[in-house]
Amino acid sequence: MALKLLTATNSSQGFRGNDFDWCVEGELVHIGTVCARDRDDPDGGCGCGRSFAGLNSHRATTTAMVREIPGFTDADYVLAIRSSLEQQGCDPSFAEHEAALLRCLVRDWPVGVVVERRLDEIVVRQVVQP
Repeated sequence: MALKLLTATNSSQGFRGNDFDWCVEGELVHIGTVCARDRDDPDGGCGCGRSFAGLNSHRATTTAMVREIPGFTDADYVLAIRSSLEQQGCDPSFAEHEAALLRCLVRDWPVGVVVERRLDEIVVRQVVQP
């Protein structure tokens, strides 16, 4: 069975006036930390309070899509997160926990769902038929 994972997408960009997508379409994303500037406002000037972070590009997007990645294993996912954290100089010891949290987040959403982030909330923005 293919893993369902959060990936960068430009689908539904422009729904909000402050949307942006600097990731590579389809790359794995995770939920990054929020800086002091955006801590109380997802529409703050930085953008980190409303975005997902690309594991490979280390860029950001305000939209993510649930996709199935055939042949990609749980171990691959942990390794991808660990590698991304290490490349950014962050502590990679939380990679397994983060992978489990992200898998739980998307498990009940169908493939093709586009989500957005509003600080600690991840909400469905659009359903795209794959």
